[in-house]
Amino acid sequence: MVTKYGLNTFLFFTAFSVIVFLIGLIVSNGWVKYSLIIFSVLFFLFCLNFFRDPERKTPNRDDIIVAPADGEIVIVKETNETEFIKDSVTQVSIFMSPLNVHVNRIPISGKVEMNNYIKGEYLVAFYEKADKRNERTEIGINSKHGKVMFTQVAGFVARRIVNTLKVGDDVQMGNRFGMIKFGSRSDIFAPKNWKLKVQVGDKVTAGETIIFELNK
Repeated sequence: MVTKYGLNTFLFFTAFSVIVFLIGLIVSNGWVKYSLIIFSVLFFLFCLNFFRDPERKTPNRDDIIVAPADGEIVIVKETNETEFIKDSVTQVSIFMSPLNVHVNRIPISGKVEMNNYIKGEYLVAFYEKADKRNERTEIGINSKHGKVMFTQVAGFVARRIVNTLKVGDDVQMGNRFGMIKFGSRSDIFAPKNWKLKVQVGDKVTAGETIIFELNK
């Protein structure tokens, strides 16, 4: 199904595709006719693929942090998070290409205690410093196992972040909360009591892939 977070954009692009397709039907020049028809069909299929919103099966556990986004792990590093956790953490960055599902999901159950929107640049999302320089939202959740932070980072193509969360919301792991349109990135910051379960190059699925497991 098409995600509700991008329905208006999808309908606009669908209308555009239909108009281009109809123009192609009435054009007499054969080369132009078939170019317009093929373009309109491919563009519609691309939009349908981009705004898809498949169901996911989230693990029934409370000692894990799951991926908030589909994509590929591009950065794993130790850093110091100063906005919400305010401690040394492990950062995992997920790059979403335009071919990935772009609906974002809650990585851990708890209460939203931070939800900041920050204006910024539109550097390519896999650039290491994009998490500090690009337009983004920073979301902090206080779970039963402590604080966890994650982000939605706009990329070079992505210029629209959708986020329906509010401070004070009680959220459940795996639930949808927004999306980033047309290629982007999501970062997760977890304290040292969480054990890393992925590495650079891994492909992950929002709401399903375990990124961290509580270190018991």
